[in-house]
Amino acid sequence: MRPSRGVPLAAATLVAAALTWPTPAEATAVGGDHCARQKRVHVPGAAFQQSACLPDLTTTGLAGTPYTDMADQAGLTAKATRTPSGVPGVQIDGYFPDSSHFNTTHGWRHDAQFVIRLPDHWNGGLVVTGAPGTRKQYATDTAISDQVLAQGYAYAATDKGNSGADFYRDGTRPGDAIAEWNTRTTQLTRAAKRAVAQRYGHAPRRTYMTGISNGGYLTRWQLENHPELYDGGVDWEGALWTANGPSLLASLPTAVARMQGSARDEDMYAVGFARGSEFLWPYHEKAYWGVTQKIYRAEFDPTYDPGCPGPSAGSTPEQILAPCATDAAYDYASRPAAVHRAVARVSLTGRIGRPLITLHGDLDALLPKAADSDVYARMVDASGRGPLHRYYTIQGGTHVDGLYDTYPDRLRPILPCYRSAFDALVSWVEQGARPPADHTVARPADGDVVDSCRLADRAHPVR
Repeated sequence: MRPSRGVPLAAATLVAAALTWPTPAEATAVGGDHCARQKRVHVPGAAFQQSACLPDLTTTGLAGTPYTDMADQAGLTAKATRTPSGVPGVQIDGYFPDSSHFNTTHGWRHDAQFVIRLPDHWNGGLVVTGAPGTRKQYATDTAISDQVLAQGYAYAATDKGNSGADFYRDGTRPGDAIAEWNTRTTQLTRAAKRAVAQRYGHAPRRTYMTGISNGGYLTRWQLENHPELYDGGVDWEGALWTANGPSLLASLPTAVARMQGSARDEDMYAVGFARGSEFLWPYHEKAYWGVTQKIYRAEFDPTYDPGCPGPSAGSTPEQILAPCATDAAYDYASRPAAVHRAVARVSLTGRIGRPLITLHGDLDALLPKAADSDVYARMVDASGRGPLHRYYTIQGGTHVDGLYDTYPDRLRPILPCYRSAFDALVSWVEQGARPPADHTVARPADGDVVDSCRLADRAHPVR
């Protein structure tokens, strides 16, 4: 695949420094048997890997080291989020064969990078994820890795095979770059299972797929197309792709038109943006709407405006975030059949084969839930898979939890609800405890909204 590089889910991640791998002496941070065993783990199919035994695999211990990238996580979590610590184990970083080179982490300049973390005290499970937005493999270390490692799970994450605002340049035909996301996630899941078996002596007893935004899309796609690899998943506001709509290509052109003064608030509501989310729109005008529309439209429909974004989305933050003026008039429904076929290659069906819990904030101003998870829930029901699905709307939730720090009186982080949902999924799969029925999780008037969330008073056992 051809190279790709950087758009953020938040503008602060536009520029991230390359990380340099430490010397072996620096890498072997603790002694003991787990260090001796790291050499027996070889990730199947990897073109390169490097491992280190570490005293703490969580961001508490890894922040400021080459073993995570806090800049690539910027904006995803609220500042006051509590994170666990003290999880010793082995970390394996590497990459699978790929011909694109925009992921410069560790100075490797090689895509299809991954990270696998193997805690000393393993609970027998594996959690797999792919990067949200166009970020890279460490993006959800605080949001996902820290908690599941503390619970004893092995963890694996992929950069999806391409990253950044120029990701649409990867591949030879429309849709190739996003199709690779699914392939790389499947590849990593299979490889991680075998690496886990090498490390602990047997394959994981349970494997869970999960992710945020594009990682949520990956979760849906994997449970639809490869249910044999997983026992269940949690989808945090996954992106929706369907050949005939809706998708972000149907809602974001109106947002771009509003940026240019040619769309009214009523037009925004008509394509799914929530009433009450207006206070978030100025930020999204600057950080999300223009760039997201232009690069995903370029991925599926490059002939619409070959001059914008062209061979690159830009070389400065201002250029990258700027919209294409022509996108204000983009009408996906009227585009040629070839465009719809490109989207169909990566489309979702709702035919999940394993239990899935979906979370979506009612104030999401990038992927409005009315045009996304509401639709996906109906797709799951229409496919006859409704009993395998639970859908919780998070009142006051928006696309990235970092915005809570700016609007603590109006928003709530979704992360604590995600953690509760993950625990509910595990109880559902492993104990038969049926999660609560679909409902809206109310924003509490007081208490610790950053680190606590109850999906319901209790789970309902299957009768």
